[in-house]
Amino acid sequence: MSADVAVSLSVLAGIVAVSEATRRLLARSGLSVYAAELVSTFQLCCCTHELKLLSEVGGIQPRLALTLTYLASVIHGLTFRGATGNPSGALEHAYHARFSGGCALLRIACQFTAAAAARAAVPVMWGAGLSGLHVRHKLLGYRCVSPVRAPLLQAAAVELACAFAVQTAITHTRAVEEKYRVHLVAAVIASVVYAGGSVTGAVFNPALAFSTQFPCSGHSFLEYCLVYWLGPLLGMMSSVLLFDKFVPLLWRKSPDLHLSPETKKRT
Repeated sequence: MSADVAVSLSVLAGIVAVSEATRRLLARSGLSVYAAELVSTFQLCCCTHELKLLSEVGGIQPRLALTLTYLASVIHGLTFRGATGNPSGALEHAYHARFSGGCALLRIACQFTAAAAARAAVPVMWGAGLSGLHVRHKLLGYRCVSPVRAPLLQAAAVELACAFAVQTAITHTRAVEEKYRVHLVAAVIASVVYAGGSVTGAVFNPALAFSTQFPCSGHSFLEYCLVYWLGPLLGMMSSVLLFDKFVPLLWRKSPDLHLSPETKKRT
């Protein structure tokens, strides 16, 4: 393992440790739900910035990048303490009346605030020059180039498909014990990053994209909105509507499809 990777892993561990300590400190606050969204989204964005730097500037092997993505997803899932860290997730919870629309809007505001804070804080952290990778990135002016490597509609479709897959995994694993569920969802996240990462970076999270992708040159703000905001939102909505509305409707209309041959003979 190179020195740059070792330093980045230490940075990731430090971000998670500080975030977890902050969450525990704020747990007794009357605004603990919103504090959790702030801290957890900040943790997600900072860690993703570091992983993105390792992959794009550090040039680590794709297999190692996917492994780190999987491990980071597991850790985020185990530490978020009820936070979604994703505006699409907050809207999905509001749609299913798990919390009110006002609560969802406040959570989303917290998520974008944390995303902006991470976007400002990470260059300060890199400016400390903890590794040669950080030093090189500082010399480049923390420059990044748009990861969108396809026509905009195709890129938006990729983000839609990624969000659809992840939302479907989240929906269909809710009954699974949490310590196993996080691994299942993390495996799906790593899979969609493998499938769509070369096209858009496979972010499927509007707040995370605002922090990590919007500062990059190559596309306008509105173009990024199309790919990283509209695409994931439609992907989440497609998954929710499919399994809430259309699949149950087909199930009710075609009950014979679900009967065994023996049962059909008896009926």
